[in-house]
Amino acid sequence: MMTDITEKFFQLLRCAINGGHQVPQIDADDWEPIFDMARKQSILGVTFLAIQRMGPDVTIPRQLKMKWFFQVNKIKNRNMLLNQRCVDVVRLFRQDGFDCCVLKGQGNAMMYPDPYLRTSGDIDLLCMSSSGEKDQKDDVRDRVIKYVRKIKPKAEVRYYHVEFKYKDVPVEAHFMPGIMNNPVYNSRLQKWYRSHWEYQMVELPDGAGEIPVPKWEFNIVFQLAHMMHHFFDEGIGLRQFIDYYYLLQKAENKLEISHEELGNTLHYLNLYRFACAVMYVEREVLGLDEKNLIVPVDERRGMTLLGEILKGGNFGHSSGLRQNSTAKKYFLKGWRNMHFIREYPAEALCEPVFRTWHFFWRLKHS
Repeated sequence: MMTDITEKFFQLLRCAINGGHQVPQIDADDWEPIFDMARKQSILGVTFLAIQRMGPDVTIPRQLKMKWFFQVNKIKNRNMLLNQRCVDVVRLFRQDGFDCCVLKGQGNAMMYPDPYLRTSGDIDLLCMSSSGEKDQKDDVRDRVIKYVRKIKPKAEVRYYHVEFKYKDVPVEAHFMPGIMNNPVYNSRLQKWYRSHWEYQMVELPDGAGEIPVPKWEFNIVFQLAHMMHHFFDEGIGLRQFIDYYYLLQKAENKLEISHEELGNTLHYLNLYRFACAVMYVEREVLGLDEKNLIVPVDERRGMTLLGEILKGGNFGHSSGLRQNSTAKKYFLKGWRNMHFIREYPAEALCEPVFRTWHFFWRLKHS
């Protein structure tokens, strides 16, 4: 699984996200495959920081460096646009009676040393009732769907969000932050979300405005559950682990509960085993300090997780699943997840059941 190029790529990545790590020695011929790995993982902007730190002695071919630089500029410009659209979308929903916060995305970017270098995606907006009725999830769902379809009648509804386009940016308006495949643990997760939902305001760069983002404990649990869900959906990439790296760093001394209490919560929500695998990747690949690990490292599950990260890339775009027909992808995804029964039996066994149920749920609510 670990090749010489992969190890050099990881060294470059550690140097990029943590300036204290040693600058790697990379031959000129190795840069093209390293560029491809960074592109596959959607972290071209982040890794370019390491190239800048190498200074004039960097061996990267000039043409490739210019190509990389051009991609980084596109990433920066996209982030500037997303920052403004986030402010606009939050204002729009709040004016019409929703209390909301921005999940992941531009909120995560603000934890990076350079918030413009994170590859951005869409805008994820968690909506709650402005009256604070956190437990009335069906009421919030109906209100969000009705509101979005006034703006975009053909907006696509899923079990936990509704998708639409605001000007030139895709938006997911969530009435649930995320879900799990197992119905028992999903019920626990939704109750936990509703009872712990709090946000804080962060200032975006260059006077773009401010946006609400989840508070630390909620964010740690939510982003972990989000990664786990995508792991069983089509895959997860290093971009999400870099997000989590910075989240765990920034959360140090800001959590209102101990790591032991947080571990008990993860046990209750059936996220503990996956969290131990995530800690392996955070420590071994990204170099996260031991003091920031929220649970012990699980090497066996961590190596399995790392193998899937390297194979699938960002959200599994390189796994080959997406290139198949819907019917074939349905069975291939189920076959893939059967390999994880030993590590995560509850989620792996329930994934095809949930996916089938969700298909008919979407038909009913389309």
